[in-house]
Amino acid sequence: MITINMDKAREIHKDAMRQARAPLFKDLDVAYMVAIEQGLDAAAIVSKKQELRDVTSDPAIAAASTPEQLKAVWPSVLSGT
Repeated sequence: MITINMDKAREIHKDAMRQARAPLFKDLDVAYMVAIEQGLDAAAIVSKKQELRDVTSDPAIAAASTPEQLKAVWPSVLSGT
């Protein structure tokens, strides 16, 4: 019988989320700098960056008791939508 170490699986899943959000952060950093240089309101950009930071804190990650439940925890913000 194969046993899944869910603690390890959660960490692997969080690492995958971090990798998925890295290029999104880069794009938002550029957008933020452009907004600041042009004197525009950057609040929406700041909010989106915080949303990206929070993806690994989703309580559903800790609550997942199976690999299938864990895989289902993938916020749309990581898909760029």
